[in-house]
Amino acid sequence: MKVLWLVSITIPAAADACGLQAKEIGGGWLSGALGGMTAAPDAPAITVASVDARAETLTVCSKNGVSFALVPTGSVENFSALLKKIAPDLVHIWGTEYAAARTIQQAAQAAGIPVLVGIQGVMVDCALHLNDGVPARLLHSCAAQHLIDRHVPGGLLDVNQARFDTLAQSEAAVLANARHVTGRTSFDRSAVQKLAPQASYYPCNETLRPCFYTGTLWQPRAAAAPILFLPQGNYPIKNLHTVLKALPAVLAQYPGAVLRVAGWPPLDKGPLLRPVIDWMFPYQTWCKQLIHRLGLADHVQYTGPLDAAAMRQAYLDADLFLLPSYSENSPNSLGEAMLLGLPCVASAAGGIPDMLQSGVQGMLYGAAGDDAALSAAILQVLALPDHGTALGTAAQIRARVTHDAAKNTAQMIEIYRKVLQREGTL
Repeated sequence: MKVLWLVSITIPAAADACGLQAKEIGGGWLSGALGGMTAAPDAPAITVASVDARAETLTVCSKNGVSFALVPTGSVENFSALLKKIAPDLVHIWGTEYAAARTIQQAAQAAGIPVLVGIQGVMVDCALHLNDGVPARLLHSCAAQHLIDRHVPGGLLDVNQARFDTLAQSEAAVLANARHVTGRTSFDRSAVQKLAPQASYYPCNETLRPCFYTGTLWQPRAAAAPILFLPQGNYPIKNLHTVLKALPAVLAQYPGAVLRVAGWPPLDKGPLLRPVIDWMFPYQTWCKQLIHRLGLADHVQYTGPLDAAAMRQAYLDADLFLLPSYSENSPNSLGEAMLLGLPCVASAAGGIPDMLQSGVQGMLYGAAGDDAALSAAILQVLALPDHGTALGTAAQIRARVTHDAAKNTAQMIEIYRKVLQREGTL
């Protein structure tokens, strides 16, 4: 069996095989899935393809028994040439929202090749909740801001909203033409039933980055100054603003508490450019203002971008993991924190309740934007006599099952067989 994967980024293994530099930190779950697949004794022959403008022509490289294809543009012609060159039995599209997903779907269907669509986030829900909780005055920008943004991209919320709306439309187009879809939560299954009622649905959990399965597990520090860790703060949907509003109540009981946010702090290029930067990054500016108004300057730290090893250490250094998002499907950061046994507090949004049972493997709170409920959940876990150890241990046990690499790989291979059988090609 030969399977062609289409992924949204050039993963590090592909860049290495083709002599390119890895572009960004990201795609670790793809690397985890690939590692699990290559380790399976009955694995199909996998080619991992991505659109990468650095490849002037269709480029296929191999390393460690895996083939990687770089496609210069996401055109039908390029994908048709790729399919002809690889001649796969099945195309597996990882993610629904990027434009290339629909293009390769069209090319594969025209060539009579079965397609399995893997849903990652549920973009229609992400677009709906992208800017929840943000003041209305920040949601609109003017012509001058758009002009600047075309030359030096900023963080204009209406521009991001338009982009997410487009991604949601791309997702809808892919699912409307899908015959086979794989997902992992009741949340994404419900979305598939609405957007792709004609499709067969195959559940399969994700395999995460390898370093989270081995090594030291989280241990409580019993610290008077707890460290709260938030994995992302750049988009309103990730809800840094509600965490900031909840933090004073935490500080009232733990005056030395610190919130660590993975990623860069708000951009600052000095006093001359500061007004323009603040104008072009309204969400980051508003969060900066919240930090100042609530007296949080000594209690909020940004880590800068973190690779897998640094992210792992950031979990281990924390006392509590926070995931207050307005929309999630099966967030990898939550799975990673659970694998390490770190106590977690999360909103009950999207597919999160499928990953974690509140009061048993962590703590869920209701409405994502309810800062009082969030602070109460945080304080409840911090006040536990064991500092959340029992919750973290239960979470680790569950995550070991959910994210079991061998089990998930075997299940995905079985899904491939089922798709081909139903299509009459196996």
